[in-house]
Amino acid sequence: MTKSTPGVRVRAESGPRCRWCRRVLPEQNGAGRKRVFCSQACRQWDWVGRQRARELKLSEDELVVARQEIDSLYDDLYVLACAVDDTEREMKAGKPTVTSLKEAMEWIMDAARPLRDRTLTPSGQPE
Repeated sequence: MTKSTPGVRVRAESGPRCRWCRRVLPEQNGAGRKRVFCSQACRQWDWVGRQRARELKLSEDELVVARQEIDSLYDDLYVLACAVDDTEREMKAGKPTVTSLKEAMEWIMDAARPLRDRTLTPSGQPE
């Protein structure tokens, strides 16, 4: 769940995240170094990514993304934007019914799930 404050968005599931896949890391108690990766696979892909970035002379802030990945992301964002726009229009049109609100919420949730579940995988990595 996302708490909204004017101009600020905070995720309820905050905490340290995997340096590669950005998943929330499990809570760590006790001594030892803090975890940076959620798995050995993420550690390996981060290393490969850093080696490849060094070869391509990319800075820390630059990222190479496959056109297919970015097109798919934009498609999912467009569907979500349409769901939000239609729901706003329905709310402003008058008194919405419980059924119409339920349908609007289902549409927004269906449009948001692909974004919530999306991961960007490097080429050659199994999804």
